[in-house]
Amino acid sequence: RLASIAQEQRYKIEVRLSAGSRLRSKTITASCRHLRRAIAMLPRIPSLIFITLGSSRSFAPKPQHTPNKRTSRTSPGDIIGRPSLLVAAVHADFDDGTISNSGDSLLDEVDLADVPVTEEIPVPNSRNNVGNRFFALVYDRTHSDKWADGDAEALWDLHEERTSLTEDHVMWARKQNLYNETFNTESMADILWSHQLLSSDTLRAIGHAMCIDSPTVDLCREAMSRDPIIRSLLGTDSAGDCDVSSIPLYRWRQIRDHTLRIDDGRDGTPTMMIAFDRSEAAADGLRDDVFEDHLEYLIRSERVVATGALHVATEKKTDKKSIPVGELMIFNAVGRDDAIDFVENDPSALAGLYETMTVHGFNSLDVTGKFVSENLYFKRETYQMKEALEYWGYPTEDHQTKWLNW
Repeated sequence: RLASIAQEQRYKIEVRLSAGSRLRSKTITASCRHLRRAIAMLPRIPSLIFITLGSSRSFAPKPQHTPNKRTSRTSPGDIIGRPSLLVAAVHADFDDGTISNSGDSLLDEVDLADVPVTEEIPVPNSRNNVGNRFFALVYDRTHSDKWADGDAEALWDLHEERTSLTEDHVMWARKQNLYNETFNTESMADILWSHQLLSSDTLRAIGHAMCIDSPTVDLCREAMSRDPIIRSLLGTDSAGDCDVSSIPLYRWRQIRDHTLRIDDGRDGTPTMMIAFDRSEAAADGLRDDVFEDHLEYLIRSERVVATGALHVATEKKTDKKSIPVGELMIFNAVGRDDAIDFVENDPSALAGLYETMTVHGFNSLDVTGKFVSENLYFKRETYQMKEALEYWGYPTEDHQTKWLNW
């Protein structure tokens, strides 16, 4: 019966079978034609069957090519725009060799002719994913007037102040990353990651390092000027603007090889090394001479999470003035002594490339946005989530994440 309806309405049918206990279950998807074969593959008789009708691409017309446009929207009348529909979820009873609906159906059968056609607009991609990665380094001691007198108690005051603003910093970064047609449409910088730097005894937070993806240096600094922690350190003028020109900013050219993308925390604790070259290094070509040995050392270590040279932050990557001036590396280390031993035995360090080398433990802050996947089968409204979104200033009426914005 479902197959005949699907054929008439140009829908495809998928039957999802679930069997087993909560901890040990197996779910497979099959068409009605191979339903019996799918049942035979399960560990036991299926306890729940989901029958889903969705638009069939075999019947859908091919989208027309539209030059100079990212996407072409489908008109409401096109078949490809029809939403998937959960028709029934029935409990299976195979005692008499048939499948019967025991009355515990999650959804009743729906007449497909009465289903309204809606056009789904995808969340647009960020405009800032252009490969311009900038590295900002913020040390509280350097940018705060509280440390001017050299009072040791001021360090703890800076720590307490930073800790109190960490939540605001995280929410600023998350909102900066949330870009769509109804909220934050002018965002021109994405905060890829933000790490809270720790003192050598790991008792205090002493600063933070950020990786920012932005088309230009000015747009990157404009986003930094709204960081609550930076505004607290540098202060604002009478107009409420914050001058961030004193914050060191570099262009980070990360080496994208998969061998230098080990999972953080796999063997030890994630650690950050920030090194700056000697002033003569660019002239004598030492960086180029030791690069291959340096790269082989990192690959063989199997502990590097991310690494790459720090360059002068010019407007364009191709600018000849964007010369390398240092190195940023995130790697796993068992402890501080292990981290120091690892970076000091780097061929670049042994050759005398670096003038200064600093190793930091850090706390990785979750600066991701709000988008989550929709539960297609069990739709539950969590009003606490909506209240939290409203509290933090997120949109609660945008159509692109309507399952959070009922």
